[in-house]
Amino acid sequence: MTDEAVEFVAKQREPDEGAPGATAAFPYDRMTVERFREAFPRARWREDLGAWFVPGARAERRLSAWMSREWSGVLAYADQRGRDAFTFEPITSPYLEVGDDLVVRTPYSRAVIAELRGVPWARWDPAAKAWRAPFRSIEELRRRWPAIESAARLAEPEERRKRQESRKDSPEHAERRAEAAERRRSRYPVPDDALPPLDRAVMTHAGPMVFEAITGEVAEPAVTSRFYPQVASGLGTLIWAAWRRPSHAELVQTWPARMPPGPADLARGWWQPPIETLREERRRAASNERAQSTRRSKAP
Repeated sequence: MTDEAVEFVAKQREPDEGAPGATAAFPYDRMTVERFREAFPRARWREDLGAWFVPGARAERRLSAWMSREWSGVLAYADQRGRDAFTFEPITSPYLEVGDDLVVRTPYSRAVIAELRGVPWARWDPAAKAWRAPFRSIEELRRRWPAIESAARLAEPEERRKRQESRKDSPEHAERRAEAAERRRSRYPVPDDALPPLDRAVMTHAGPMVFEAITGEVAEPAVTSRFYPQVASGLGTLIWAAWRRPSHAELVQTWPARMPPGPADLARGWWQPPIETLREERRRAASNERAQSTRRSKAP
């Protein structure tokens, strides 16, 4: 069987304990369903599975043989019907090419990819650097096409450049740049009467940190209120502490707190992370370290 034929019966399994059988799922077509019912009179539709259940120990083998016979004819008929529908009502777009199948070539866009993944039988062609869909998928492709074309136009380099230029002039962009500059200073305000432990991972409002030194420099109120509003200054004088991000190994060695942080912990600005937070931060740190390792291995 071809790869497409396997997709045609990809839901084969035994859903009922003690009742051997297999399930088959395929695009709805009245004639195909009638031929299927003739070949498998004991088959019944399972609403919970969204598939036909065929009982019997040899059901999967019988389904595979039947699908092999039916597949080429069913697809050819569906493709011809889709080609006729496209000829009658074509999709005119600079992002769509028509040949033996429908070729969608757009600038990179996550929105476009999400839409095309919802089109039956659509697949990415790495050689052509485009998505391909057979004519049998024309109805679903036509339904999704306005969203695909709109996302593709927004992903054009010129449109991206215009949005970037407009963002540069916005107050939000200036604020983000100021926040990034503050993060690069690797400092965090802590109360002078509630200092965090050094060289041990703790959680803060800015994520997990390992404090390396307490500088003793008084944090400016204007800076802390702008970039660290969650840290309460009422607990004492806020001073700067130098920090770095913990490694995955350090997060694994960190002992979790038994209880979530309370209001006093949050106001202090740092606390021992609970196990749920630790698990998420461990996954994130492991992913980041794998990505860094991959980038280093690919570097010349």
